[in-house]
Amino acid sequence: MKLKQLFAIALLGSASLAQAANLSFTGNFTYDNDVQRFNFTLTEAGTVTLRSWSYAGGVNAAGQTILRGGFDPILALFSADGTRIAEQDDAGCSLVDPDAVTGSCWDVNRSEDLLAGNYIVTIQQYSNFSRGNLSAGYTYDGVDNRNFRDGFVDENGDRRDSHWAFDILNVTSAEIPPDEPGEVPEPASLGLLAAGTAGLAMARRRRKLQA
Repeated sequence: MKLKQLFAIALLGSASLAQAANLSFTGNFTYDNDVQRFNFTLTEAGTVTLRSWSYAGGVNAAGQTILRGGFDPILALFSADGTRIAEQDDAGCSLVDPDAVTGSCWDVNRSEDLLAGNYIVTIQQYSNFSRGNLSAGYTYDGVDNRNFRDGFVDENGDRRDSHWAFDILNVTSAEIPPDEPGEVPEPASLGLLAAGTAGLAMARRRRKLQA
């Protein structure tokens, strides 16, 4: 779960206190059995979309061009108490573009109607599926995989790399948990933040300066 570089950019939909934000995160895995976790919050019920870009590449919600070639991602969505709500391996060609080399549509793109509250979403490389609720862990937990350069391949054996790009859309706020070592996002606001989102950005900047 340790990253060396990642970025978070918040794009704003309105200026209300219950403002919906679209957030884009990028980074790299160290090992192929890593699990990247995000926490997000809704102050009102709504439809949240969770979308990866790194397998086939494209332009994320922050307007960043994401290169193709990343690993085949899986997402798992949990409530705040760790109950699994949903898991998705491949979104399919009706929802994501095919990779220009492999022709496979293996990015994730999941929309879920959620009540107000706190949630957790994780991304992993195929086939490191969640075992159920968050406390049950993942298929390859505990595997000492240090030969990570050979570990990023898709189901067909095509060579991939360690980078990922992930959007969390239509939420009040989202972050990578601050207690995960090395995972300190650098936010760049593109508009006026609602009170809660602004406070989150200030806290992140303070952590960066302290580091």
